[in-house]
Amino acid sequence: MAKITLSKVRHSYMPNPSRPEDYALQSIDLEWDDGGAYALLGPSGCGKTTLLNLISGLRTPSEGKILFDDQDVTNLSPDQRNIAQVFQFPVIYDTMNVYDNLAFPLRNRGVEKSVIDQRVREVAEMLEVSDMLKRKAAGLSPDNKQKLSMGRGLVRDDVNVVMFDEPLTVIDPHLKWKLRSKLKELHQSIRHTMIYVTHDQTEALTFADQVVVMDRGQVVQIGTPVELFERPAHTFVGHFIGSPGMNVLPCDVKEGVAMLGDTAIELDGPIDRSRQGKTEIGVRPEFVSLVDEGIEATVRRISDVGRHHVIEAMIGSHPVAAIHKGDIPDLGESIKLSFKASQTRLYVDGWLAMQDSPVNRGETYEN
Repeated sequence: MAKITLSKVRHSYMPNPSRPEDYALQSIDLEWDDGGAYALLGPSGCGKTTLLNLISGLRTPSEGKILFDDQDVTNLSPDQRNIAQVFQFPVIYDTMNVYDNLAFPLRNRGVEKSVIDQRVREVAEMLEVSDMLKRKAAGLSPDNKQKLSMGRGLVRDDVNVVMFDEPLTVIDPHLKWKLRSKLKELHQSIRHTMIYVTHDQTEALTFADQVVVMDRGQVVQIGTPVELFERPAHTFVGHFIGSPGMNVLPCDVKEGVAMLGDTAIELDGPIDRSRQGKTEIGVRPEFVSLVDEGIEATVRRISDVGRHHVIEAMIGSHPVAAIHKGDIPDLGESIKLSFKASQTRLYVDGWLAMQDSPVNRGETYEN
C-alpha cells in the first residue's frame, strides 16, 4: 500500500502542446492517503482514464511528478510501481480453473505453495467463489468472471494500489449493486489503497471515501460524498451529482443580496463580493418546498419516482425541480416555492462564491 501524490501533473497526447486546449489533462495536484478508497468520477472524455493510466505507469505524464510514499515513480513501469489493475472487461484465463486463475499472479512471483493456497482460499471466500475453485473460468457467469478478475488483483498482499477502470460496465444492472457492496466490503477488510474510475455517480459515491470529480481534463472538486452533494464547488458538480441535479437559476446581485426577479433570496451566509461575472443561484430539488407564500411558479411536469414526486415548474422562463411528498398540484397550476436558506448558494461563472468557502474555486476552469 502507498500514499499517492500528484505534483503539477499535466498530460497531452500531442508532441508539442502549446495551448491549454492541447492538454487532455490540466495541471493537477492531489494527495491520497495510504489505505484509502478513492473514485475518479466524470463524463466520458473528462480525463479520468488518462489520469488512471498515468498513476499506473501505462503512460508517462508530459509534465509533473507522481510519487508513491514520497518516492518519485514518474518514469517507472507498472510492474516497478507494484500496481494491480482491474479493467472494464474481465482479464482471466478461460482454460484455467478458478483456483489456478487466482494463484497465477502469485506463482508468477515465486511465492511459496502454502502461502499461495492460503491467499487463494482467503480471497475466494471474500468473493464468495469458494465453491467454484475447481470450475473452468470459461463456464462462469459474467458477474463471477468479473469477481475472478477482481480477485486476481486482490490476491497479492504486496501491491501499492489496486486500480479499477469501470469494472461494472459489462455487468447486468440487477447484479451491479451486489458487486458494489462486495467491493466496499473487500476494501474495509484488506485496506489496500484503491482507486475506482467510473462515470456512474452511484458507484463512486457508494464505494469511495473521497471522490475526485473531473470535467474537461480538470479536477473540479475533491470531497466526500456528503460534501459533493451538500456543497458543490461548481455548478457542474451540482448537475452531475444528484437525481435530479441541482437547480441553477440566473440572478442579480444588488448590494450583496441575491435577487431572483424582484425577490430577495436568503443564502447560506454572505456573498464573496470580490467575485465578478455571471451570477446564479444553486439549490438542490431536495431543498425546494411548496409553500403558501413564496416565489411564484407554474407546474410543467410531475414525475412519480415511488417514494416521492418530482415537480418540475417554471419560474418565468427558467425551470426548477422540487422533490415533494405531499398533495400533488395539477399540471399548469400556479404554485409558490421556497428555498432552504442553509442549502442555497451563489455561484459566479459557475464557481461557488460564498465567503469562507472551504472549496477550491479553480479559477482556470472555463464553463
